[in-house]
Amino acid sequence: MQIGSAIAIYFVLWWIVLFAVLPFGVRSQVESGASTPGSEPGAPVAPLMLRKLVWTTVVSAIIFAISAYAYKSGYLSVDWWTRVLGLPL
Repeated sequence: MQIGSAIAIYFVLWWIVLFAVLPFGVRSQVESGASTPGSEPGAPVAPLMLRKLVWTTVVSAIIFAISAYAYKSGYLSVDWWTRVLGLPL
């Protein structure tokens, strides 16, 4: 895998994981009872973005490391999948 491809794959993976992590631990103003007049009642009280960015980076690095290892081992090649699924090339 080329370095540019690896960076691009990690970048896309990081954003996918970020959007999966964003809803965790969010409490709206209505749920917490701390509603500010004139604001959206569904707005989060404390989004905890730094924690989510750290978790996103850690989870993305783990997923990327596992997939890079699988790629280097040959489990993510077209030849391997056609053999496993019994498909002709």
